Amino acid sequence: MSPFEYVSVLISIILGLGITQIVTGVADVIQNWRNVKLYLPHALWIVFVFFLHIQEWWVLYEMRTITTWKLPVFLFTILYPIALFIMARLLFPTPANSTAETNFKPFYFSNFRKYFGVAFILTILSVLDNLVLSSYSLSEQPVQLMLLILFPVLIIKEPRQPWMHISLAILLLALLLTSMVLVDWVIKV
Repeated sequence: MSPFEYVSVLISIILGLGITQIVTGVADVIQNWRNVKLYLPHALWIVFVFFLHIQEWWVLYEMRTITTWKLPVFLFTILYPIALFIMARLLFPTPANSTAETNFKPFYFSNFRKYFGVAFILTILSVLDNLVLSSYSLSEQPVQLMLLILFPVLIIKEPRQPWMHISLAILLLALLLTSMVLVDWVIKV
């Protein structure tokens, strides 16, 4: 077993647990459909976080070229999947917090600062990973730099206008899917 195969197992397990949280949450929504009121920004965040998990698993394969793994690099590498798992878990009410009826609009507005906080941490980790492990400069990361400013502002200001949350979720999902398509299908790296 190569060092990459060894470390990728644990990272894949954590990513799998995050995907399990999302798929289980969606299955619970479907199972309790009559007692669920969906909210568009929340639903978009679910899709966004799902695709972040898939992208992270796919990008993980690029690390196969690392032949010598040291514990600090591994610990740093595993932080992103752990944060993704936490974000996936925050997207759905826990059984203790769920009621006969689940209305995702108040659930979203009582938790969006947590989502944005974890998204901010993910952005920091992404920038650091790009700088240290992938050798990208800061100028090659304009989206991440924009998000490093945007997420703290949104956490502090706590905007409650639905159009802002819908716009942000659509923008982030569009950027993520576009980057996935461009990098993996159009630009052959």
